[in-house]
Amino acid sequence: MTAGETPPAAPLELPSDGGLDGPPTLRPRPAGRQRRAPTRRPDVDAVVDCAVYVDGRRQEPVTPEDALRVARERGGYVWLGLYAPTEDELGAIAERYDLHPLAVEDAVYAHQRPKLERYDDALFMVLKTATYVEHEELTATSEVVDTGEVMVFLGEHYVITVRHGEHSPLTDLRHRLEEQRELLCLGSSAVLYAVADLVVDTFVEVTGLVEEDVDELEASVFSPERTDDIGRLYQLKRELMALRRAVSPLEVPLQKLAERPVDVVPDTMRSYFRDVLDHAIRVRDQVNGLDELLTSILQASLARTSMADNEDMRKISAWAGIIAVPTAIAGIYGMNFEHMPELGWRYGYLMVWLVIVGACFFLYRGFKRNGWL
Repeated sequence: MTAGETPPAAPLELPSDGGLDGPPTLRPRPAGRQRRAPTRRPDVDAVVDCAVYVDGRRQEPVTPEDALRVARERGGYVWLGLYAPTEDELGAIAERYDLHPLAVEDAVYAHQRPKLERYDDALFMVLKTATYVEHEELTATSEVVDTGEVMVFLGEHYVITVRHGEHSPLTDLRHRLEEQRELLCLGSSAVLYAVADLVVDTFVEVTGLVEEDVDELEASVFSPERTDDIGRLYQLKRELMALRRAVSPLEVPLQKLAERPVDVVPDTMRSYFRDVLDHAIRVRDQVNGLDELLTSILQASLARTSMADNEDMRKISAWAGIIAVPTAIAGIYGMNFEHMPELGWRYGYLMVWLVIVGACFFLYRGFKRNGWL
């Protein structure tokens, strides 16, 4: 099978004997439990990069098949980067690295919440990624936040990153880390820290750009002109919810890495994860604040729309009251009775017009003074 081919997906299941120590077994799921794995373009290879690091230095190129053996022999670790692998592709790697089948299944099918799970002496962490979708004008159907996922398998001699989504590539991160030998010397958990730090920093950027959209909507709602922003407000609130789902659950996994002892995470790395946790909490608070602000702006927009409707109704009622005067007078003199006052008076017609105009004028003045017109 070449790297560009996509074999038919067959979801992972545990072995029939219920054991968890053996390699993952590929078995079809029963009907009704099928999930579709994310796909990639046929011209894109699943293996983005594979390198062995010893004493913080990248070693000579190795194949993914020999990387783990070389890393163990030299006392280092391998960083294997994957992009949207199929089940067969990740299944072969899982057997070589002895990855837990449940974690492998999550990594293939994605759509997971941020979490941290421990399997024997290995860790499996899921991080949601986010990017800001540029748009000329925010509309009721604009996509503002696009999300993806990065899964990290962490062991003593390996770290495997599995990325889903077209954004948040890790190539630049790898290059920056290779220039920081002192950090890579701390072990494979340094890569997990760097990935988590990159994800949280991206959240900071996305939240700042979303805040600009919130400010634009706030200015539009409270502008002197009458605007209909309810659809745009609701859409931005939905997009902000996607960012909130990516940020809020991340606090618990980072707290575990920062406060609890973990075999594959040295104590020296806890301070690094505490720093990422602090940034994640700040982003969470900022996202929650934007959500509350959007709720207030939405309520203000609804109240302003209601006030505008009431103002229109007052104007309609005022004009209806003014028009009622000539209508009533014309209705009375349209009865055509023989004995009616002013019918034989020479100035009766003029007097009726003066009464109509005068009454309408005083009504208009009164409504205008009270703010109805």
